[in-house]
Amino acid sequence: MQFFKRNRSSDRIGDPVRTQSQRRLRVLLVDENPTARAVIARRLSHLNYDVALAENGFTALTMLLTRPVDVILIDMGLLMLPAVTVMREIRASNLAGKACCVMIAGQADSQSTIEALEAGADDHIVKPFDFDVLDARLRHLCQRADEMGALTRHNAELDARIARRAVELGETRETLREMQEDRARLVSSIRALQDEVARLQSAQA
Repeated sequence: MQFFKRNRSSDRIGDPVRTQSQRRLRVLLVDENPTARAVIARRLSHLNYDVALAENGFTALTMLLTRPVDVILIDMGLLMLPAVTVMREIRASNLAGKACCVMIAGQADSQSTIEALEAGADDHIVKPFDFDVLDARLRHLCQRADEMGALTRHNAELDARIARRAVELGETRETLREMQEDRARLVSSIRALQDEVARLQSAQA
């Protein structure tokens, strides 16, 4: 289990300032190839990602129990525990939370793309890939996830407000009903008093 964080002192002077206005994203990279893990982690760390490495699917599932992440990158070539199985387990167990899951394939294959998406992946990329394009796609996915999360929270708050208003309306209706019953009783008492007065006046006459 390894962790890569961006080394600010290694930035080149001429590089675009892409990191100051963007929040740091936490990535879990699952790849059984140690060289690929190191290369991808290093490149992502330079793009302002904090990268955790898992050497197989079992390790990844264990790490997700205690380590929240924003992005999960899974290599389709996993052998110890197949990538599609890992993806399905993550989704079934809700280990990813709102994290975006992206599968990395070694070649363009429509069948693997379909399997990855059906297993619950949010996106599918093919090696070799441009890291700037990957960065843009990951940030777009995370932004969309944040927006969906905000929308979900807003809808939950709206539902709670509607529920409170419904309760308040029910209480108001109950109060109005009680007032109407009190008014009816008061009118009935007044009429009974008027009848009694009229009877006494008639008796005196």
